[in-house]
Amino acid sequence: MKRLFFILLSMTILAPAIAQNNSHMTFKGIPINGNLSDFTAQMKQKGFTHLATQDGIAAFTGEFAAYKECTIAAVSSKSTNTVSKVAVIFPEYDTWSKLYGNYSQLKEMLTQKYGEPIECVEKFDSYTEPRDDNSRMHEVRMDRCKYVTTWRTEKGDIELAIIHADFTSSVRLSYWDKINTEKVTNSAMDDL
Repeated sequence: MKRLFFILLSMTILAPAIAQNNSHMTFKGIPINGNLSDFTAQMKQKGFTHLATQDGIAAFTGEFAAYKECTIAAVSSKSTNTVSKVAVIFPEYDTWSKLYGNYSQLKEMLTQKYGEPIECVEKFDSYTEPRDDNSRMHEVRMDRCKYVTTWRTEKGDIELAIIHADFTSSVRLSYWDKINTEKVTNSAMDDL
């Protein structure tokens, strides 16, 4: 009887915790939830190398979606002390064909997994449409390339984009946990 009582008590205590983890978006099977230290420990267990933690951002390196040497950033808010976003920056490319090929392959895989995107913008903000690899990369380097695709799930949003920063061009994949992003927004609203 005592044993049955402890089993029922354990189930009562664990059930909300399990349900809460199932309601969060995951990254490599890790719920995008909890504090940054716990998330960092779980990333290390998955084989990622922890590079540094500073100002609520933990940086890692490792393999993701069969791409080696990706940089991953987990972001937590100081106000909520909870991880709400994880972003992957894929290896840099210096040709449009490789950069766009990376973007296209990931877009196709994400569409297979999450369905049709809710938004897709794929254009160059230039006077004339670039016609070759060099002119397209020039537009990327001038920050006139807008290639962004967004998916919405019940657990959060996913965004795939071609980016240019610090003289490098690459593809970034971002995951926003819906529950924790709302917590950050509500905390920010309290400031207003």
